[in-house]
Amino acid sequence: MTMRRTDLLDLHEADATQLALVGGKGAQLGALSRIDGIRVPDGFCVTTDAFRRVVARVPSLDDRLDRLSRTDPDDREALRTLSADIRRAIEETSIPADLAAEITGALARLGEGTAVAVRSSATAEDLPTASFAGQQDTYLNVVGPAEVLRHVSRCWASLFTERAVAYRRRNGIDHRAVQMAVVVQRMVFPEAAGVLFTADPLTGNRRTATVDAGFGLGEALVSGLVNPDVFTVRDGAVIARAIAAKQRAVHALPGGGTQEVEVDPQRQERPALTDAQVLRLVELGRRIEAHFGRPQDIEWCLADDGFRIVQSRPITTVYPIPHAGDQERHVYVSVGHQQMMTDAMKPLGLSLWQRTALVPMHEAGGRLFVDVTPRLASPASRAALLDLVGRGDPLVRDALETVLDRDDPVPTLPDTGLAEPPAGGASGPPAAGASVPSDEADPAIVPELIERSRASVAALERDLRTRSGPALFDFLLEAFEEHKRVLGDPLSMRAITAGMEATWWLNDQLGEWLGEKNAADTLTLSAPGNITSEMGLDLLDVADVIRPHPEVVAFLKGVEKGAEDEGFLDELAKLPGGTEAREAIDAYLDRYGMRCVGEIDITRPRWRERPTTLVPLILDNVRNFGPGAAAHRFEEGRAKARQKEQDVLSRLRALPDGDRRAEAAKRMIDQVRAFAGYREYPKYGIVSRSFLYKQALLEEAGRLVQADVLSEREDIFYLTFPELHDVVRSQQADERLIRRRKDAFRSYETLTPPRVLTSDGEALTGAYRRQDVPAGALAGLAVSTGTVEGRARVVLDLADADLGADDILVTRFTDPSWSPLFVGVAGLVTEVGGLMTHGAVIAREYGLPAVVGVEGATRLIRDGQRIRVHGTDGYVELLP
Repeated sequence: MTMRRTDLLDLHEADATQLALVGGKGAQLGALSRIDGIRVPDGFCVTTDAFRRVVARVPSLDDRLDRLSRTDPDDREALRTLSADIRRAIEETSIPADLAAEITGALARLGEGTAVAVRSSATAEDLPTASFAGQQDTYLNVVGPAEVLRHVSRCWASLFTERAVAYRRRNGIDHRAVQMAVVVQRMVFPEAAGVLFTADPLTGNRRTATVDAGFGLGEALVSGLVNPDVFTVRDGAVIARAIAAKQRAVHALPGGGTQEVEVDPQRQERPALTDAQVLRLVELGRRIEAHFGRPQDIEWCLADDGFRIVQSRPITTVYPIPHAGDQERHVYVSVGHQQMMTDAMKPLGLSLWQRTALVPMHEAGGRLFVDVTPRLASPASRAALLDLVGRGDPLVRDALETVLDRDDPVPTLPDTGLAEPPAGGASGPPAAGASVPSDEADPAIVPELIERSRASVAALERDLRTRSGPALFDFLLEAFEEHKRVLGDPLSMRAITAGMEATWWLNDQLGEWLGEKNAADTLTLSAPGNITSEMGLDLLDVADVIRPHPEVVAFLKGVEKGAEDEGFLDELAKLPGGTEAREAIDAYLDRYGMRCVGEIDITRPRWRERPTTLVPLILDNVRNFGPGAAAHRFEEGRAKARQKEQDVLSRLRALPDGDRRAEAAKRMIDQVRAFAGYREYPKYGIVSRSFLYKQALLEEAGRLVQADVLSEREDIFYLTFPELHDVVRSQQADERLIRRRKDAFRSYETLTPPRVLTSDGEALTGAYRRQDVPAGALAGLAVSTGTVEGRARVVLDLADADLGADDILVTRFTDPSWSPLFVGVAGLVTEVGGLMTHGAVIAREYGLPAVVGVEGATRLIRDGQRIRVHGTDGYVELLP
């Protein structure tokens, strides 16, 4: 049975379900036309069925598209030539007689001699995930059937403009996957036209709308011919207006086409709209925004009897807002900036993190946020929160203070006398002063806590082996409660806090007493029991096993270049020394194979699942280090810490009341060395448990694939945990939902999450308010003392790292999986991070000068450029 072909469709019949037939613009205009009170010019769509009929007649089109797909995207001249050739071929292909007659008949129904706009409408255009704005062509004031047919062909051809081809290449979209419909609409001859943004496109604030307006057709504004009048509207009032001198406008010609005209000098500085008209337009925009469920970029025109809407597309650059379910003001803090993983997460990863977190977390844009509004509402809890986040990441504090400084801050509630604990349950920072914290923890709890965690993980692994189907999910719900119990264990919290308090005390007091900056950085070198720093050192030991065997090294170089797949470990045993090499790598994976970049998202491939990830790191260690490097580095760090301790204590004893000060410092040095290493262990336990959850869920996914419920195992990554539970129970999956989630995830990957986000949609990254940074230097947060100069290596993906011993690693963020790189570099610069995030902790462990929270570091620092990292003072100098 063949499907009925539809060459034309009335615009009012088009909707989102017919996207493949009428394209993004056609579907959006059809939906707009059905919103109460929204007027859209009448018209029709020449559908993608018609497009396919015509391009099937284009000579050698498949060959041309093949050449286009093979062309280097950086070869602009070749792309220009090929795309022009394809456009010319499409425009020269005749339209079938029956299709031409159908278009002519539809024009007659609009009215003999009616002028129309002929507008491209691609199937990948004006979508929630990619606007494709301006990638295809629009022709205004087209008069007569012959001209309309000619411009329909030109719209089809505009699918292959150079900019459209380049846009698709950048976004990974196959040229054959996009089809072109054409919208033909009755022409409107406006007094004024322009663009309405229903949210501030720069800040993302949803309460603020912006109207750009000019005389005549909107093309004068789009083309940059004139500066527009700009009106800013907030809460139903025009709060700002900037009226431009509009010297020129674009008007329609009587016989078709448009022309630029001079604006009467007496009208040039007259507003294109009255305030009342602006408010009416924004009201219409709010209706459209509510219908589509997200901020819109709306093209409008004003004719003598009111506003017409000629296009609306999503503003894809504003960051989404967590759903609060109420109309109250909320302030959210990014979880990803605390966890050093600001990439988008897939739905299953988000869902599991939410179910195992100690505080409620809200999703937006594929990231998680904590609502801190209740803690900002009370003066005492507000001060405690600001102090805590300020110690960790001054940019978060600054962003929160920016919100609090507004005229309409979070409502203040009476103080209860009790400050709420910060998110996650950790206690606040110690009070300043010479006395040590009164509730010092017993170091003996550390091995006890580690053993508890190991036993809990072992029990989880054992119990998961016997569960499948719905019973697995019932068990996992219990396992998540155990997960939270282990994570929130008060004794574990006390151990973590003990190390942090001791660090803060030493830095504060030694700074005051001795003028030392960040003295704890040296005092914590090679602190025992740090599972993350051990991970880097243990990989040096793996390199020691491999280094004496040239054939193994040569084989691994082939793996690094992609000559071998993930089964390369099986091949190692066939080589001289290969058995020992495999055993060393396997032992490493047994201990650390649950780790990976972005490990808070369980959908990310783990080292055990993709061991080739480790090969470049192992080869770097083989090349850059000699035998015994791990033990040497650890002992060297311990000796520096011991020497620093002796120096500090002797200098303290020389001060007035020196014995008491030295005694207090010694107790804090002992405390920080006893507990600093444990800081990393709870995360190790979380990731160990999460990998077991993942393995169990993937086994279940395999059964769903075998039963033809899912197409592939990884489809479960695009379902939440409850949704996956329902699929297992019902043995039915919604493929369309999974496809939508995949599209949404791709769009979220392009977004940059803010440190702080308000329910108004304002995204804040914060700023450093400092006077001590030299001109031209990049400010950041000092997290590991020392100064180092070297070659910057800008690395965005761990797999692409190629570092020498004197290089300085510059990246967006580092989580524990990056630690093996730290043993081979001279310094660290990241865009995200705080004093107690993993990258900072390990930088201190290894004695690497480090500055984190350097906004835009990977963009402002060139790969290969020489830089100087001031880890003590918190800035980076760019050297000539």
